[in-house]
Amino acid sequence: MKIAGIVTCVPPHEKSIDDELELFGGNVKQIARLKKTIGLSKRRVVDASTTAADLCEQAARHLIEQASLPLDVIDTVICVTQTPDYIQPCNAAVLHGRLGLSKNCAALDVNLGCSGYVYGLWLAHSLLASGASQRVLLLAGDTMSRLVHAKDRAVAPLFGDGGSATLLESVDGGAPAYFSLQSDGAGYDKLIVPAGGARQPSCADTKTVAEDAAGNLRSPEHLYMDGAEIFNFSITEEPQSVRELLAYAQVEFDAVDYFVFHQANRYVLSNIAKRLKLDVSKVPMQTVERYGNQSSASIPSAICGELAGTLAARESTHLLLSGFGVGLSWASVLLEVEELAVCELIDYPW
Repeated sequence: MKIAGIVTCVPPHEKSIDDELELFGGNVKQIARLKKTIGLSKRRVVDASTTAADLCEQAARHLIEQASLPLDVIDTVICVTQTPDYIQPCNAAVLHGRLGLSKNCAALDVNLGCSGYVYGLWLAHSLLASGASQRVLLLAGDTMSRLVHAKDRAVAPLFGDGGSATLLESVDGGAPAYFSLQSDGAGYDKLIVPAGGARQPSCADTKTVAEDAAGNLRSPEHLYMDGAEIFNFSITEEPQSVRELLAYAQVEFDAVDYFVFHQANRYVLSNIAKRLKLDVSKVPMQTVERYGNQSSASIPSAICGELAGTLAARESTHLLLSGFGVGLSWASVLLEVEELAVCELIDYPW
């Protein structure tokens, strides 16, 4: 498997926690503390007419153009998202048509969030390794800002939006990639939008906004996160998963050039890095402060936003990518990226 290019697209509208004093009762010190410890600062969010599919389409068009790629050589499109345009059809089919791809091209969605990019890479790698596909266009993006209530301070300041496109190709004699995929469905309700699906269909009651014990406002159709449980899950499972993957691959920590984790927040990233005794210069963590938690788009956003120059200049770079969150689900991959000429973060519309 060869990664031939990555492009991430972010919306132009920027929100800042400094402008949300009212959400925190006017407590300037609390805002300063959140910025320092958790890394809550700015985030990019879509307007009411822009979707994750729009962001992914823009990223894909730019990637295809920059790679001078004929459309008919793409034989699989995988779209990872939890904010699709429609209940049906899937985003991959919609984007297949909008991009004008060949009819001899498979198109499918993967309903995953924070771990979704690595799961998408695993699925693409499996298709390429088996010979079922030769070139896979992996699209990963979410517009989580549209699932949170503006006055739910537990989640509203965290989530930003983004879409990405990654081109993967089958190559002979490529470096091996090692994957670790794990799940704990018993914790499905720790990060959830309870209503609006088949289990609890949308109705007047599910749209009713109420205040919880902490003073946060949300309805059952908004995102709910048990922050303490998600934090404990992240700092427990992630370090163990990374250790096990490197041990299986028989690769030392020092041999990895960069550890690119899902950009949850700086506090989580710092704790994971500390538990693994990583050199923090090898752990990108500025993306979440610039763009917010972008769910499935956060890892490609961190790669394009913080490592693009390095990946273009080096003959090869060893990366460990790891995502964790909704599901509960977590996934890691150890891979080698050869000189990457197309690795960009662009604004929407391009």
